[in-house]
This record gives sequence, C-alpha cells and structure tokens, in this order.
Amino acid sequence: MTNFDEIKLEKEAQIAVLSIDREKKHNILTSKVIAELKKALLELEKTEIRALIITGAGDKSFIAGADVAEMKDLSIGAAREFSREGHQLMQQIEEFPRPVIAAVNGYCLGGGNELMMACDLAIASQEAVFGQPETGLGIMPGYGGTQRLAQLVGVRKAKELLFTGKKIDAERAKELGLVNELVEHHQVKERAREVARQIAAQAPVAVKLTKEAVNFGLEEGVEKGDSYEINAFALCFGTSDQEQGMEAFLNKEKVDFAGR
Repeated sequence: MTNFDEIKLEKEAQIAVLSIDREKKHNILTSKVIAELKKALLELEKTEIRALIITGAGDKSFIAGADVAEMKDLSIGAAREFSREGHQLMQQIEEFPRPVIAAVNGYCLGGGNELMMACDLAIASQEAVFGQPETGLGIMPGYGGTQRLAQLVGVRKAKELLFTGKKIDAERAKELGLVNELVEHHQVKERAREVARQIAAQAPVAVKLTKEAVNFGLEEGVEKGDSYEINAFALCFGTSDQEQGMEAFLNKEKVDFAGR
C-alpha cells in the first residue's frame, strides 16, 4: 500500500481503518486529502477486507469541513473542479464494494458531514456536532450535501438545515436519522470496529450485493430496484457462501464464510 502524508491507513484482519491525519487542523479536507483518500479507496478495493471505517485523528473532530483558505480565491472554473473532485470522492465511498462506517469522533461539519453521509453507517460520539454551515460563508454545499441530506432526513428538515446553516447536536442527529448510533466519546472508534466485525462475519458476496441493491433502488426507484433485487438474490445461489450458510443453519453450526 502507498504511504500517505495526510491520511493514515491501518488494517486488522478483514477490517481497514482510514483516518484523516490532520488533528491540529481539525482534519479539514484539502485537495491533497481528497486525492489521497481517493487513491487509498482504489487500493483497498483490491484487498480482501470486508468492511472499512473512516474517522478523524484525535478526539475533537471527525472532519470540521473543507479548507476555507484553499477555497477563498477560487475562480468559478476552479470552484467547479474543486466541487467535482469532492463529488468523485463521495461517489467512491458510496460505491465502495464493502460497507463503509463513519466513526464520528467530534465536529462533523460541511464537507465532513457530506463525507459522513456518503458512508453506509455512522457511529457517533455523544459530543459530536453536525451541520452544513456553507451559506454563512457565501457558498453552498459542494460535495453532495444538498442531495444526501434530503434523502436521509427529509426535504423540509434538510432545507431548514441547509438554508440556516445551523449546527445540531448528536441527539438531534440521531433523532433525524443522520446517524445510526450514539456512544460515549471515548468508545466511538471501538464501537465502529465492533460493528465492522459483525459485518465481516456475514457472507461477503451477499453483503456486497445488498449494498448495491439498496443504492440502485435509491437512484432508480422502487420498481427497478425490485428487479435488481430479484437478480441479485438469484446470484447468491451461485456462491459457496450460500451453500455453507444454509447447511450450517440447518445443522445448527457456526459458519466461516469464504467470500466466494
């Protein structure tokens, strides 16, 4: 694997952890961070991991936004490219062939909130703070926030948060469905690992196809999503995982899926 400057990559068994390693800068997203994340994701796709965790270094911030100093003097054309690069990263996360868990260990604002929403699941600290404050800077979300926030919390609540730029605490984020689970601050990363291990114990092909089916239905609608699910369900029956899983169930045995 590549050695990175702005991010840190760790692997344990079938789980990988990607950390934005800019603690003193609240792990803000720069063009370099985004480029390194994109490269790391491409490399991880070729490995045998079964789940990925994304988090921030330290215990104050997950990702506190994008780099305002880098954005300040962008031309319209450069801003378009800046946004496009971020969108590509979020799409990579969303389409990553294994489940991606955000371990939200503090401030989760702007581009950080957008990255969190691109993940499949989010485990958050009770002290985390969420928001899309871009309108207070004279801009708007540029990494998919206008789209994913509406999908996750509903159109009216999303518009309220986007228009006002207000921040919400972790309890409110949980109520709105923005995150899956809240834990004590010091337990966030370990709890994310526990969930990742639970996922890794399931049949990898089935998990991958399930993620693809959910995403396809969100993009194409329920009718096409149903057709996709039927075909994906059938494909499971061509795997040794299905044979092992059902045999073990009927024999009341534990199964160790091979991922084939």
